[in-house]
Amino acid sequence: EASGMSKTLPIVCRSHGAAIPTAAARPTLLTCRLRPAATALRLARRTMFIQTEPTPNPDSLKFLPGKAVLDSGTRDFSNFREAQASPLAKKLMQVDGVRGVFFSTEFVTVSKEEAAEWPTLKPLVFAEIMDFYASGDAIIGEEGEAADSLAIDEENDSEVVQMIKELLDMRIRPSVQEDGGDIVYKGFDEEAGVVLLQMQGSCSGCPSSSVTLKSGIENMLMHYIPEVTEVK
Repeated sequence: EASGMSKTLPIVCRSHGAAIPTAAARPTLLTCRLRPAATALRLARRTMFIQTEPTPNPDSLKFLPGKAVLDSGTRDFSNFREAQASPLAKKLMQVDGVRGVFFSTEFVTVSKEEAAEWPTLKPLVFAEIMDFYASGDAIIGEEGEAADSLAIDEENDSEVVQMIKELLDMRIRPSVQEDGGDIVYKGFDEEAGVVLLQMQGSCSGCPSSSVTLKSGIENMLMHYIPEVTEVK
């Protein structure tokens, strides 16, 4: 060099043209620390794959997260007040266009308003489910899971009621749950022979639910249990 003095020359980054100081001119190295919680959330979302399945109800769709939803039984949330029992249900009910949420052991059924469109709604539901599972929160609050209406109470259920519950649980419920819903036993009028049931999930408000009650459930119960005359 003409002056006889050494200089520290900058190194030019070819990709961006920015000058990178050499070791002699480089200031104290700053370490970028990634936030563990945010990093874990991104990784959990990347490794989760959610499948969807149609139901007989065009306004209801099954979401299968590939992870356990409930340990046992089902839960139905038809409004925002009921959804307070579950952090996930609460988040889903806050999505514009969602009118109902249903949980089973392996899937979540989301029911939409008639005016809402699935192409718009599905990505929002995917995001809420993935964020929830990445958070590690319990799916049901402290009050615990609701009792199964089809569980037999040997002390209080009559023989006829036990037979009704057993048939519903063994022969009817699997098909209903396969369609993204469930069936709830509400009572039996022994004098009139009327069985009272409630359809949940995708079966609630489904155009074919009345056909399911009359042609399927009512015919089967009347065939095996002569005391049953009607299902409502």
